[in-house]
Amino acid sequence: MTTLPRTASGERAAALAPQLTAWRRHLHANPEVGFHEVQTSAYIAAELGKLAHLEISRPSETSVLAVLKGQKPGQTVLLRADIDALPITEENSFEFVSKNQGVMHACGHDGHTAILLGVAKLLSETPEEVSGEIRMIFQHAEEIGPGGAEELVRDTPLMDGVDVVTGLHLSSQLPTGVVAIKPGAFMAAPDMFEITIRGRGGHAAHPEEAVDPIAVGAQVVTNLQHIVSRGVSALDNLVVSVTYFQAGTTHNVIPDRAELMGTVRSFDPELRQRAPKLIERVLKGVTEAHGATYTLKYEMGYRPVINTDWVADKLMTIAQAEVGEHAQLAKPSMGGEDFSAYLTKAPGAYFNVGSGNALLESDYPHHHPRFTLDEESLVTGVRMLHAAALALGQG
Repeated sequence: MTTLPRTASGERAAALAPQLTAWRRHLHANPEVGFHEVQTSAYIAAELGKLAHLEISRPSETSVLAVLKGQKPGQTVLLRADIDALPITEENSFEFVSKNQGVMHACGHDGHTAILLGVAKLLSETPEEVSGEIRMIFQHAEEIGPGGAEELVRDTPLMDGVDVVTGLHLSSQLPTGVVAIKPGAFMAAPDMFEITIRGRGGHAAHPEEAVDPIAVGAQVVTNLQHIVSRGVSALDNLVVSVTYFQAGTTHNVIPDRAELMGTVRSFDPELRQRAPKLIERVLKGVTEAHGATYTLKYEMGYRPVINTDWVADKLMTIAQAEVGEHAQLAKPSMGGEDFSAYLTKAPGAYFNVGSGNALLESDYPHHHPRFTLDEESLVTGVRMLHAAALALGQG
């Protein structure tokens, strides 16, 4: 067990450990994918309904909002947890394994939800300690673009009057007990592309009579890797990954087309706008050289998560009080997060809480079919978000 400093938030969070585990395990066993979190949101609303001093509403069909108005003047703070699962078949074997075939909480959202339920419970027990208004959004569809956060920000009054927003992500790549925060660029914009290369099909014994889209596609993949460090500076943060290549039906036929898909990750807005032009330049050059043609579909994903400096600094101060030497400066991640939508309306910061423990096999990568959590991390998450709600509400 990780030894952490004794604080008021810490002691109250520790007492919640059995309940946090129960919430998390129920959610883990009953996962639902984005925009279909019907039972998940009903369960959350029912659990919140057991608590005092909360105003509970449903800003969208499968999200839940709990509002606690403190008894002291202060700021309006939004705390966020995502609630959706992934279309992955779970390979774990513990007793609370997913009951829904092909759906799994493989990214820790079951833990995020349990943490925010715990924070709601602590805040509801002592409203006299709370300054301002604390809004707790249990958000749907983080894993599916354009994302539940975008929908809530665009179509509901959720962000009206919000002064500051924060949230956390459990991380299997950090040891349990660690809290990692950084000002500025924290998570990348996750854009995606689809490419169709059209050649001319033919007999595999006579490739000179065909235009082979597989050979052309292979050169496209190779040349796309030259964008990073050749098309842009090696010091710029850019990832270009081709993750899908599909062509052909049998061994002796050259097909007439090849399909490719991939992702581009970046932080800088100017570089983000340049990336599709650089990809198209490669496509145009390679396909023209070999007599093929192409189409490119490029979709912008979530915005990058750029933490507000003063909020990140304040969270770091809170982390140092709550977890002591386990507070650390985070490294930027090329992963994406729709938390960025909230940051278009209010200052805020997102941070990581470690849940990785090799002894418990909770260090598998996110989105892996054996992903799980060290449930000790739930207590760390509660103490951080509870302390943040109290501190940020004071201004």
